[in-house]
Amino acid sequence: MPGERADDRMVLRIGGADREGFLHGLVTRDLAAPGAGLVYSALLTPQGKYLFDFFLLNRGEDILLDVKADAAPRLAQRLMMYKLRADVTIEDSGLPVVRGLGAAPDGAFADPRDPSLGWRGYGIEGSAPVIDWDAIRVAACVPETGVELIPEDSFILEAGFDRLSGVDHRKGCYVGQEVTARMKHKTELRKGLVTVEVAGKAPVGTPIMVGERPAGTLYTQAGGKGIAYLRFDRAKGELTAGDAKVTWKGN
Repeated sequence: MPGERADDRMVLRIGGADREGFLHGLVTRDLAAPGAGLVYSALLTPQGKYLFDFFLLNRGEDILLDVKADAAPRLAQRLMMYKLRADVTIEDSGLPVVRGLGAAPDGAFADPRDPSLGWRGYGIEGSAPVIDWDAIRVAACVPETGVELIPEDSFILEAGFDRLSGVDHRKGCYVGQEVTARMKHKTELRKGLVTVEVAGKAPVGTPIMVGERPAGTLYTQAGGKGIAYLRFDRAKGELTAGDAKVTWKGN
């Protein structure tokens, strides 16, 4: 199957002699060595809340950063705020993002979040989109930028970044590391994203209720399933989201 253009993505090029150390001190994952493949990571607020998620590809001479296109200007501005006197450059690479399923072509890399998401490539040819990526990520409970991942609101551990290889608890400090480490080691998650079964349809963002009591929020839906953010202690019994019936196997 040929790859498809991801026209909603932009690839920033991070250059300069200090690029690796600069990113290392900011993002939630260690940057892989050149040629080691694609890394999924995030930039957080100092309070540990999600700001941006992206893919990093270390090419040796520079680092490619694959991010949602409408978030790219804000991310570049945020990175420049941290740059200070570091020898770092940030520019639009102009490279298209192509993704697909099946055997990866030369120059493409496995999506590190989940095997079902196939591969991603940069600067290679791609066709118009036809794959139902929402159905794939709903089944695998993979959140999307600006939908399930809400800037200055989401916590990445509640969003499943451990499972998605999006955070490294063994690396040194990064922005928001203290709060993330405390959530990892000192508390039990009481809320988070899960895949649920949905009978009917409801707009993204519809509250999930247990009777008159709120239990969470329903987000992307596809193929009779959906991604929901649930309060686990409340998500018991019959759940509804507007006119839709929601079933969580964990309740």
